[in-house]
Amino acid sequence: METIKDQQELLLHISETIGKSKVLKLTDILYNRNFAISNLVPITFHPKREIAFRAAWLLENLILSNPAKYVNDIEQICEAFPKVTNKSCLRHYTKTIMHLTAPQADKLVKSKLCTIDMEQVIERCFELIIDKNSPVAVKAFSSQVLFNLRCRHNWIAEVLTDQIKIMMDGGEPAIKAKGRKLLSYLVCD
Repeated sequence: METIKDQQELLLHISETIGKSKVLKLTDILYNRNFAISNLVPITFHPKREIAFRAAWLLENLILSNPAKYVNDIEQICEAFPKVTNKSCLRHYTKTIMHLTAPQADKLVKSKLCTIDMEQVIERCFELIIDKNSPVAVKAFSSQVLFNLRCRHNWIAEVLTDQIKIMMDGGEPAIKAKGRKLLSYLVCD
């Protein structure tokens, strides 16, 4: 497992069931080999859902290990995100974007995000928090992404406030807790 040069070699490693320790080992290898994100993103759309999930898991780990190293790949991730339909992959994409848009994100990442049209990301996040079939984590991460982007477009805060209230009504405890937290900050803004 010491070398992974291309998509085919990576596919061999993630075609079988893997756990967290192997994901971390693969992430380390991909990071040290400077494996191109442009070769990883397409695998997150693999027709075999399990392979796509594992690739998305690797993508999240790789990007979050050093976001500044992958600053030039952020646009590709933002462009891919609205097209993701695999719910397991959505969890990793929304979590990645949540961290990239966070107030404490690296200055290089923030600067790069300012050059990217985030309209499709924003639209997709609203779709995900409205969709009753979205997993709880995806809703929570999507609402945090929108919260993080609220200063970019002044209308986001108002619409997000309404959507969080709707989402919390009859929602699970985790959604209610996340909603209360975000609403407390939105009221203060």
